[in-house]
Amino acid sequence: MTTAWEKLQEFVTVEMRKVYSEITLDHAMNPRNLGSIENADGFAMVTGPCGDTMEIWLRVKNDRIIEATFMTDGCGTTIATGSMVTELVKGEAISHVLRINQQDVLKALDGLPEESQHCALLAVNTMRAAIGDYLTMKREPWKRAYRKY
Repeated sequence: MTTAWEKLQEFVTVEMRKVYSEITLDHAMNPRNLGSIENADGFAMVTGPCGDTMEIWLRVKNDRIIEATFMTDGCGTTIATGSMVTELVKGEAISHVLRINQQDVLKALDGLPEESQHCALLAVNTMRAAIGDYLTMKREPWKRAYRKY
């Protein structure tokens, strides 16, 4: 016998599938690369216009991202975009990652509703800021001693 709670869960799932792709739902419900990296080579925290904040940590070797993680206080769509952007950059050269844009994340997630597309921009902007931090620390390693995160 199906309980009222199970019926509600099924209804919500059906309705979500009308709005979001399976890959978006998967990344929102099972985010990849969630967490922080101790002594990261690059770090950034950015707050988007909607109020969601995303943090991204990078581990870099020979100007290639070998590990990328994220945290956010945002909605499911923000979680999905953070998860996807960290997946897209793993193993990639910094020069390639700097060319990843909002549309690349949207395409990888099979699109998002218009009102949620800013989440992909937040993920990309946070990734770029983390790369900027990495490049700064590479040029001026003494600044690492003053880093707070």
